Amino acid sequence: MQEFPIAPGNLRGMLLLLGIVGLVLAVVLGLVLTSAMGARTARFQVSPEGLRLRGDLYGRLIPAAELRVDEARRVDLTTNAELTPRLRTFGTGVPGYQAGWFRLRNGEKALLYLTDRSRAVYVPTTAGYSVMVSPADPDGFLAALRTLPVRQ
Repeated sequence: MQEFPIAPGNLRGMLLLLGIVGLVLAVVLGLVLTSAMGARTARFQVSPEGLRLRGDLYGRLIPAAELRVDEARRVDLTTNAELTPRLRTFGTGVPGYQAGWFRLRNGEKALLYLTDRSRAVYVPTTAGYSVMVSPADPDGFLAALRTLPVRQ
């Protein structure tokens, strides 16, 4: 009996594949960690400039002129089905934390930072979307928003 080993192959393709898989896993892990940190460290800053959302990938400054503060209100999403997030278009949706872009049940586009659905604050904008956040002090957050000038 004679035995012949396989001819050595070119490992470049396998190494390239392993590199791509490793990169994809690193990016996914980074996104998961960023979202997990965002759920614990997100902040909502109200200033004369407007509303700054800080926390993860979806943070931004929404200028005061775009906020419809006269229509902002506290909502309980456990009882208000109309404003419940229905479809995640680009965001994070895990039990206890929703952040990013969603479509609400009423069809409206919304930027969310939600942890406690019973203490949400809904803020419409003139930019074609609304903002919904779960501040630790919803009434204080609303009071701060109401110090901003009302857009005419």
